[in-house]
Formats: sequence, C-alpha cells, structure tokens
Amino acid sequence: MTTLVPWQQHERAVQRLVDSYRAIPTGAPVRLAKRTSNLFRTRAATETPGLDVSGLGGVLAVDATARTADVQGMCTYEDLVDATLPFGLIPMVVPQLRTITLGGAVTGLGIESTSFRNGLPHESVLEMDVLTGSGRVVTATPGGTGEDPEASAALFASFPNSYGSLGYATRLRIELERVPAYVRLRHLRFDDLDMLAETVKKICDDHTWDGTRVDGIDGVAFAPHESYLTLATFTDDVPAQPSDYTGQAIYYRSIRQRQRDDLTIYDYLWRWDTDWFWCSGAFGAQNPRLRRIWPRRYRRSDFYHRLVGLDARLGIARRLDLLQGKPPHERVIQDIEVPVGRTAEFVRWFDTAVGMRPVWLCPLRLREPDGPGSAATWPLYPLEPGQTYLNVGFWGTVPMREGAADGDVNAMIEVRVNELGGHKSLYSDAYYDRETFDRLYAGDALAAVKAVHDPDDRLTGLYEKAVRRR
Repeated sequence: MTTLVPWQQHERAVQRLVDSYRAIPTGAPVRLAKRTSNLFRTRAATETPGLDVSGLGGVLAVDATARTADVQGMCTYEDLVDATLPFGLIPMVVPQLRTITLGGAVTGLGIESTSFRNGLPHESVLEMDVLTGSGRVVTATPGGTGEDPEASAALFASFPNSYGSLGYATRLRIELERVPAYVRLRHLRFDDLDMLAETVKKICDDHTWDGTRVDGIDGVAFAPHESYLTLATFTDDVPAQPSDYTGQAIYYRSIRQRQRDDLTIYDYLWRWDTDWFWCSGAFGAQNPRLRRIWPRRYRRSDFYHRLVGLDARLGIARRLDLLQGKPPHERVIQDIEVPVGRTAEFVRWFDTAVGMRPVWLCPLRLREPDGPGSAATWPLYPLEPGQTYLNVGFWGTVPMREGAADGDVNAMIEVRVNELGGHKSLYSDAYYDRETFDRLYAGDALAAVKAVHDPDDRLTGLYEKAVRRR
C-alpha cells in the first residue's frame, strides 16, 4: 500500500509551489517543473524555472467508508490506484496510462471504459484547491465556498479543459468506486460500423448486454470491416488462470484472438499502458526476440513517450525518411468524440481521408444527474445531457502528400469533427482559428473566470497553449 502524505508535509509543499510562482518574473511563461508529460504539443523553449511541484505527487487520505480520497494534484493514477485498491476502491474513471496525473486528467480531461456510466474524471471531483494566476490558492467547489462563493463555483466549473490557463490543482477530493478483484471480458466482433454504434448506444442505455451487467466498454477498429467492442464485467469469481499482458503476450492482439478473457482488476486498469495501446511497435517492443530482452520496467507508456521526445529533438525518423527517399510524415495524434449516431460516418471518412488503423473507440456520457455537477457545469467542454458520444483515438504519422503543409491532415480532421457535432481533446496539436476555438471551447466564459482569478493575465491563455504552442 502506498504511504500517505502527512497534511503538514502537503502544506509545506504548497507553500514551496506558491513561493516558486511568486519568484517567476512578470511576463515570463509559467510552467510546471515535472519530469513526465502526456501532452503531444511542442512548445517554445524557455529558461525560466518551472513551478516547484516537488512533494505534491501523493495521496493524503483515503476514506473507505465515504469512498473518497484527498489527492495531491501531481499524483499519478498509478500511485493513486496503489493507495486505493487495497481498500477495494478505485477512482470512478482511471485513464489508460499510468503517469497521467489526477490534476492533469481534470484540467486536461481523461477518459476510459467506465466513462459511459461515470463520465469524465472531473465529474467525480467534490472539491479542489487551485493555485490561481493571482498567486493565491483557492478552494473551488460546485456550490462555491470561501469569501467569494460565486467565484469559487465559476473556477470549479471552468477548470476542466483549461490546461493550466486558470491555474494548477494542488489537492482534489474525489469520489471512489468499490470494485472486486477480477474483470471478465467479452470481445464482440462487428463487420458493420452502424451495428457497432447501435450496440454501443443500447449498452450505454441499459448497462447490460445479453443479460450480463457491463461495467466497462471500449473497442478497437482494426480494419473497415473488422471492429470489436470489449465488454468488461467486474467480478469476484476467481478465474482458473487470469491473463498476463505484461510479458510476451500483447493485449490489443488478444482482442482478435479471443472471445473471452479474464484479468485482475489491476491488470485491467493498465492493460493499455504496457504497449501504449499498440504504439510500442514503432520501437520494436512487439518483436518477439527483442521483447524477450526488453526490461519490463521499460514496457511503459512514459518510457515510450520519452523515446518520442528524443526523436522530436534529434529528428531521427525524419532523417531516416530522407535517406530512404520517403516523403516527410505528419504526426496525427488525436482523440476526438462525435455523437454515437455519427460515429460510423466519421470512421468511414477517416479511413478514406487519413487511412490510419487501428483506432480506439470509447463511449462516454455526462454522469448527471447522479454526479456532483450538471450539463451547465462544464462550459469549456460542453456535452449534451443524455447524449452518448464515442471517442475515437488515433495515434501515429501519415506521409505528407506533395505540396501539403505539416498540419493539413490535423486541420482537416478538426473541420470534419466540427461538422459532425463533435469535439477534440487539446492535449495534442490544434489548428483552429481564434473565432472557431472560442466558440467550441467557451472562450468568453473562460475569459470571465480568468479576469477574476488571473487579473494580471500571468498564466498563458488556453488558445495560446493549444494552438500557438506557447
């Protein structure tokens, strides 16, 4: 079990963070000094020291009776799960990658197979402390608290999808969900995307399939006429032999090979992390011979991410393409979501226009009316209540066509998603014009909250971060 962080130690860490913020010269960029990142946006270099977040990466308390946890903002989900799972509890939504932080998932959104019933990570936040641009730590709650309850509530509502433009969470109190020890999986194959979409909607409505409860659902589209939904049922039934995908076996390949499977709840949570979905293949980690000698401690998404960062700095892949006479490639790393009824239309278009496979599929809905918020609570990433959306994730590169500019494919995807009534996450490259961006991500609402909590405009704006890469 993870050792809990004493509250006094937390308070000292918060003070160090505040002091480091105040030491940054006015006009200099404000960034976190952290080793790991799950962003895929390049940014202009800066010599300004980052915010001191040391000592803010742990769990403060777990209340097994109330099913809540107080968690520091830089705590990774790996460490968070290690603290809560011994109590038979996990966060309501556990994003797929171990080093995503709780604060990052709330300010930058997160999604996983329980999102069709539990929404997104910010919907299970009960309260949070945020270091704002004013240099003050403000407690934000759904109904507001402190000297200015209205400002507190507005900060709480606008923090999701703000990506640090409103501040950084130092502590979050979240709801937890009770879970058993194992997960039973059913992999359903679909030759028709429309049938897959109809099945997703039915499961999201009923939370069952073929008479069996469904606790988690996601899927993979391998080819135009070969897609799968994986239905997860949490269970205390002990399997004869739970599968292990941290060794030679590779999880995403098993989806095509098996109709049924069993995992421990722990291995289910991190089933995608070992091979970074399927992206570890780009580094040779799926080659059986290399995999046998590849240390397990390096079969992790954060290690692969560091390799990507190294390539970006040194231009290794670009130089190899030039040597082999290949065209340059555009990086296409995105998660988008569209209403489930438009999913088949989008994926068919994506096949023709982009041609990248596999792609990940994950349904989501607002958690209301059971969650602490409501549809109006999340202006920066508005979703319709009662509407089922399907997240489509695709991560790789595509060759650039003659005469094309880097970014053309990503911009084309943005236009198509917008036409279909969807959104895209902002953890990667974005190309919107300012007017479109502000319309999709509530620029006016964000500006109003920023004017209160960052009156001197010290924190980089959301458009500047997401599109201008500052």
